[in-house]
Amino acid sequence: MKILENDFTDLYLTDKNEIYITDKSYENSLKKIEPDDKELFIDGLHSIIHKDSSYSFVYEGVHFRVECSKSLTGLLWCLRRMPQKVPSIHNLTYDIRFLRYMLSLADASGLILWSGATGQGKTTAISALLHEYLTLNGGFAYTIEDPAEMPLEGEYNAINGSIGVCKQIEVDNDDWKTPLKGALRSHPKYILIGEIRTADAAIECLRAAISGHLVLATIHAGTITDAIHSLVKYATPHMSEESAYNTLSRGILAVINQELVGSNRKQPMIDFLFANPELNNADATRSIIRSGNINLASIIERQKIRLSQGKPIFEL
Repeated sequence: MKILENDFTDLYLTDKNEIYITDKSYENSLKKIEPDDKELFIDGLHSIIHKDSSYSFVYEGVHFRVECSKSLTGLLWCLRRMPQKVPSIHNLTYDIRFLRYMLSLADASGLILWSGATGQGKTTAISALLHEYLTLNGGFAYTIEDPAEMPLEGEYNAINGSIGVCKQIEVDNDDWKTPLKGALRSHPKYILIGEIRTADAAIECLRAAISGHLVLATIHAGTITDAIHSLVKYATPHMSEESAYNTLSRGILAVINQELVGSNRKQPMIDFLFANPELNNADATRSIIRSGNINLASIIERQKIRLSQGKPIFEL
């Protein structure tokens, strides 16, 4: 059996050329395999000379996200098998009222920040959302990722009759600043930032969000409040905390926090916070974020109730 004929999400290669894959028969378990093309696969992986610990690897048309680490005995390669196509946002089991509102933001500008712990589907969610925006409305999209995960690059024949184009850029040597500046100069409608984890990524994300772009980004956080604090914390080496909160308050459109739940087919459980896309209208979300005293529980609950009742999130 060849390596790709096995059903797995994650693969681990040790310094002794032992291959382990996730065992879907048992939760959180592994099994060891000896595929017929093991040597070819390992030679292909080892042939990549990469100065970063995270990078992409393509084997027989299948993309892998690679994390190379140094263990006590040698190098360890952890590979995540990426989907060969972006899943439809309609198949990710989000509440239809939530999804309808998210799709209504396609023509807005600002920041959609998707947070969660590692492995909770953040990248899948924003990639599927961007794919849907391009499919519905066309336009130019620019992604900056480390490494690229979902196959978004290419041309889209949009439902509205226009054309969409997406270009995916991988970050080199943890340099987020250069590709993000390049994205802004290219005047895209959509910018996707794979994950905010550096000061450069945070500051350029905030700048893009108030410059007429629709920015989709992920960040590692456990709650909506943590996501906001984390983004500001990352940005503070380049601007004061007060300025960071003020800029975020002007640029924010939505903060989503996601957790995958369930034992077999995991489904997303989300919390959400929206800011009024109409900047000229009074908005409690933007006011609280601007103050830096992030107490959003009542707003989050109120928006959740209004959405569940089919009412507009914001009063007309």
